Amino acid sequence: MGETSDDPPTSAVLLDNCHFSQVVFNNVEKFYVPGGDVTCYYTLTQNITPRGKDWVGIFRVGWKTTREYYTFMWAPLPADARGGTTVQQQIQFKAYYLPKDDEYYQFCYVDQDAVVRGASVPFQFRAETEDDILVVTTQGEVEEIELQNKNLLKENEELKASCASLQKQTMDLQEQLSKAQELQSRFDSLRSNTEKLELELQSLKKENKCLKDLDDCREPQLLQLKEQIQSVTSDKECLETKLKAALGQIQSVTSDKECLETKLKAALGQIQSVTSDKECLETKLKTVLDQMDQLQSQVLNYEKEVENLSHMDRDKTEQLESLKEENRQLRVTQQQENLNLMKDLEEQKHLFQSLQAKKNEADEENRKLREENDDLLRQVLQAREVSSFSAASQAHAPIPASGGGSLLFGNPYCVAGANLEAGAASASIRKCPMCDDVFPEDIETSQYEAHVQSHLLDCPLCNETFEKSNKQVFEDHMFCHGLE
Repeated sequence: MGETSDDPPTSAVLLDNCHFSQVVFNNVEKFYVPGGDVTCYYTLTQNITPRGKDWVGIFRVGWKTTREYYTFMWAPLPADARGGTTVQQQIQFKAYYLPKDDEYYQFCYVDQDAVVRGASVPFQFRAETEDDILVVTTQGEVEEIELQNKNLLKENEELKASCASLQKQTMDLQEQLSKAQELQSRFDSLRSNTEKLELELQSLKKENKCLKDLDDCREPQLLQLKEQIQSVTSDKECLETKLKAALGQIQSVTSDKECLETKLKAALGQIQSVTSDKECLETKLKTVLDQMDQLQSQVLNYEKEVENLSHMDRDKTEQLESLKEENRQLRVTQQQENLNLMKDLEEQKHLFQSLQAKKNEADEENRKLREENDDLLRQVLQAREVSSFSAASQAHAPIPASGGGSLLFGNPYCVAGANLEAGAASASIRKCPMCDDVFPEDIETSQYEAHVQSHLLDCPLCNETFEKSNKQVFEDHMFCHGLE
């Protein structure tokens, strides 16, 4: 581990055994809203003794070493720092230092020795949303997605097993590497001992040379020194033999170490590839699970729609039955109405026949009236001529006196004369035969005829003439033409 005074104690070694149950995180939300501070609640169990360099970090899910933290806070020491008791603690992370993406993270409690003592459930940093997306998918696509989900789960299990085997191989390689490092340390200690012995040998040689120059009286000491030199030389030869053997072992260990490092690099590369595949599969699995949730909600909606349609079908069936009953009743009513119409038609035929008879009678009356009208017109013309003649004779002849006053029945000649005068007076004026209106002598014939014609109605089909006072007869006549 290499960290500054402001960095937490971490390790780059893959964690093989951790005591995640010694610190328990409480009240962890499924997600935290970005832009706000986050308070982390945790419990120190009686199995951990807190120390001053313990810290709590936020790690992205899938981390391998304690160096992969996103941010951290120093864990405060409880008031009673002694172990053996359960203590509730909390830490507040500032919003500025929190992640800004929507990946999954978790809290981890790391002690002073860079060992993870506790981990929380995963959570996200995202805003609260409501998933209201409706995906229309057929049953075949649902089955295909379920099959893909099963295959992905199977591949995930195989990758997990492969990852576990690779982790085991990595642990074996790390053990072999630790043994090689131990042999290297022993080799270094042997080399240092050999150098020390060589230095002592050189010092002894120098002392031996000095002793040769001394007096012969020191021969016993010289012999003693020679014996010491011989013993030292034998020790040296022994040590050199051991050194050669150690060098051979070191060379073999070094070659083994290089081989193990190569295997370790290959295993790490495989682990990284497997980890990336695992993350990809986890992402796919998450997507498939979301799709499955959406499909389940959609299936529920479809079931509700089918139930509603079945209710509607029953209602429509009932309505159809009622409409059939109404149609049957309408048919019966229509048949009755047809019978009534046939009866009315027969009555109309009888009425037409009676009206036709009346029409014939009215035609006969009209013919007689037309003849009378023609006679009246001729009389009017004659009266006009007589009136012009009588007016001229009255101007020269006196009016005769009444001479029949002494007779019981009167003088018939006088009465005849009076009638003649009355006829002459009536002939001198024009009177409408329809309304008895009187017209002056000087009125034109066309005006008089137009007045008389205004009291008449002519049929445009047969040219028969009817009086306006008998308008109902004229309408019956036109109705008979309509029936023809």
